[in-house]
Amino acid sequence: MPKIRFGILSTAGIAQSALIPATERAENAETVAIASSSGRAGEVAAKFDIPKVYESYEALLDDPEIDAVYIPLPNHLHMEWVKKAAEKGKHVLSEKPAALNVAETKELVNACKTNKVKYMEAFMYQFHSQHDRVKEIIASGEIGEVQLMRASFSFYMDYPEENIRMNPLMGGGCLYDIGSYCIHSIRNILEDEPENIFVKSEIDPNFGVDTTTLGMLEMKKGVKAMFDCSFNMPFRPQYEVVGTKGVISVPRAYRPDKHDHEGLVIVDKEGDVREERIVKDQYKEEVEHFAYAILNDTEPRYTGEDTIKNMQVIDWCYDLIKMNA
Repeated sequence: MPKIRFGILSTAGIAQSALIPATERAENAETVAIASSSGRAGEVAAKFDIPKVYESYEALLDDPEIDAVYIPLPNHLHMEWVKKAAEKGKHVLSEKPAALNVAETKELVNACKTNKVKYMEAFMYQFHSQHDRVKEIIASGEIGEVQLMRASFSFYMDYPEENIRMNPLMGGGCLYDIGSYCIHSIRNILEDEPENIFVKSEIDPNFGVDTTTLGMLEMKKGVKAMFDCSFNMPFRPQYEVVGTKGVISVPRAYRPDKHDHEGLVIVDKEGDVREERIVKDQYKEEVEHFAYAILNDTEPRYTGEDTIKNMQVIDWCYDLIKMNA
């Protein structure tokens, strides 16, 4: 089977813990090169047996034997390097958030279209089958008419002074980092867009970024939604959908990989509880889906247009945060 040859721009932790191992498990992809401006590319290449090492991102992009790149750089660098990769004819899988605002997101999406390369923002959670199962249960009518969706993603951050997530100049803040998942999953599961939003945040006085953000959304079809994200709470990667006849809970919504890839869907109809356990390797599925789109010249199911819509909601939230500060 032909394989898409990936180059990795940076030695970021998410690349080492998730994406590079996922390409090793994928049937149609492989990591063939890595670049770093820190001088650590050789160390990581040795760890994962990556054959090519570059000391600059530009040098990697100039390699004609690389088909696609994965970009796990800090948020404020996403637009710049997506555009540069596209101009070199490389397909791009880039970490979320796509950029820092809608204008940047439109610019990078257009750059990929202009240069005829595939682009996908790496919301890996959506490639786990537990979410398709949630949609099936909703469509079946088992929990009645959906009234509310609540999404939460949080973790307690040790040593914030050492974490780039706390740097406002680099796109820091919990809404960008993990609240983006909550917003995406609300839009994804409800298959709808918000028309009214209320947001309130706790801004760290030393770092100037949101460390806890709460949001309320009224969707166009009338369903209400709520989300919370935080660097000051325990690990909570979950959502629930409340209907007129029951509740669907997904306690491992965003990180089932921490449970050997096992997702968990719990349906509660007034005390009658059913659990469904679904195993799927979401990072591997993400890589294989993107590689398949490149190999077969098809559009990734998560399109650039949908990426723009998700960033629009994040933009609205940050506008409201500034207004309420």
